[in-house]
Amino acid sequence: MSDFEPTIVAFFCNWCTYTAADLAGTSRLAYPPNIRIVRVMCTGMVDPKYVIKALLDGADGVLVSGCNPGDCHYINGNYKARRRIKLLKEIIEQFGFEPQRLRLTWIGASDGIRFAEIMREMTEQIKRLEPSAARLKMVI
Repeated sequence: MSDFEPTIVAFFCNWCTYTAADLAGTSRLAYPPNIRIVRVMCTGMVDPKYVIKALLDGADGVLVSGCNPGDCHYINGNYKARRRIKLLKEIIEQFGFEPQRLRLTWIGASDGIRFAEIMREMTEQIKRLEPSAARLKMVI
């Protein structure tokens, strides 16, 4: 599918990645418009059922991104997120999704350039995977 444009649901930490997204925007850095941002106070607060629901409802990919390890405003939230994402990658396979559709990144508040790069990388990675099975079922 050459004209496939993926939909990516992104859960961004309020303190770091969301701020980096704002910085990228004010710096006029270009990145694909495929990202649907959900602002959360901490990546440790991202419930696994939100990730699974996003995929089952037709999202082609899910990105969870927050503060660098050791810099969490909630002490250890990003460590909780790292453990959850590792387990979620195994769980989503049971739902028929490739684990590459889920990604965890760390983006600091001042990393607007890195933010834009990761958004481009994630979009390209999902484009290579083609549309998700849930999206295809919705079309039929």
